[in-house]
Amino acid sequence: MDTETELQDDQVKERDALHTRKRSPVKSWAGVLVVMAVIGGGWWFYQHRESKALAANAKPAAPPQVTVSKPLVENLDTRLGFLGQFSAVDQVELRAQVGGTLTGIYFKDGDIVHKGDLLFSIDPVPYEIRLAQAKAQLENATAKRVLAEQELRRAQELERNDAGTVENVQQRTSDLSASQAAIDDAQAQIRDARFDLDHCRIAAPFTGRIGRHLVSIGNLIAGSRAATSPTTLLATIVSLDPIYLDFDMSEADFQTFSHYRGDLKSPLANKVELTSGNGNDTVLKRQGTLDFVDNVLDRSSGTIHARATVANPDLRLTPGEFARVRLAVARPVPTLLIPDASVLPDQSEHIVLTVAADGTVVPKQVQVGDMRGGLRVIRSGLNADDRVIVDGLPFAAPGARVATRDGTLRYAATQGQ
Repeated sequence: MDTETELQDDQVKERDALHTRKRSPVKSWAGVLVVMAVIGGGWWFYQHRESKALAANAKPAAPPQVTVSKPLVENLDTRLGFLGQFSAVDQVELRAQVGGTLTGIYFKDGDIVHKGDLLFSIDPVPYEIRLAQAKAQLENATAKRVLAEQELRRAQELERNDAGTVENVQQRTSDLSASQAAIDDAQAQIRDARFDLDHCRIAAPFTGRIGRHLVSIGNLIAGSRAATSPTTLLATIVSLDPIYLDFDMSEADFQTFSHYRGDLKSPLANKVELTSGNGNDTVLKRQGTLDFVDNVLDRSSGTIHARATVANPDLRLTPGEFARVRLAVARPVPTLLIPDASVLPDQSEHIVLTVAADGTVVPKQVQVGDMRGGLRVIRSGLNADDRVIVDGLPFAAPGARVATRDGTLRYAATQGQ
């Protein structure tokens, strides 16, 4: 009995031991987690305190640095600048007045031709024949007139001797008038035939440059006198000296031009300077005369058309070519200039960034003029003592603070026109 009791006690102890072994890993992991939480909290507290300390000791970031300069002041006349395009004073489509077969072309495409130069010829034989016929008709009419004069004198003599009648005299008088009319008609036919014959040779109406020929030898030409529609276009020719330069003024420029033009009593008001349209002012330097300003603004574009006449004795200028026009409208006055790169476009306006005394970037809206001496003319919006940002624009924003260093502007006399 005692033996059984001892055996049961041993079994109970083994179960308790087994249960204890199953629960011990859970307790172990729980302990590990508690330790890690304590360590992590301490590390976060330490790092947070260190971050605050670093932030308290950190210096503020330095503002970006830009280069500034006051506008350059030069004594310059007021000019308006435009982009213009040359056009011919005279432009003619060469068409034949008489029809026939084209027998000759006497120029090379693109040649400079002079007034009176032979350009085309049309077969003259049909017109030579018609001229000969008209001359024959004149001879016939002249002979009939001589006969009519003789018969009239004979009838008048018979009537005076009471051997003829008044009616006979009247008839002979009528015959004489008819013969004279036939002579007049024959003479007109001769002039008409000679006109056609002369216009078988087509000459240059003025000195200029001719384009390419549009009809080859052997083609049948339709002339305007034959009432044929359409007539045959042979070529085009444009005059070159002088030549027009057409350009458009904006409404603001036109107002400036009109304001100053009345104050100029000399030819300066109508003088324009031309430079090359590709920006290379050394390629083309000429002067012209403003001879036309339209009487109404184009409502669709807000511009008004103007035109200058330019001498072109060397025939270098060509219709369709572009050129820059500078129109002096006022006498020299102190003028502000800044680098063109300092002028920022803002839709239809222009902005210049300046720096105030406290280092704050201040934008200013300006009205710009043309380029002078490599710099941009500022008509209004800036003062002579403003500090304009001339370098470092990408680092400047309106309202931001910047550090400044002084720069220098120079007027390039070789570009100063």
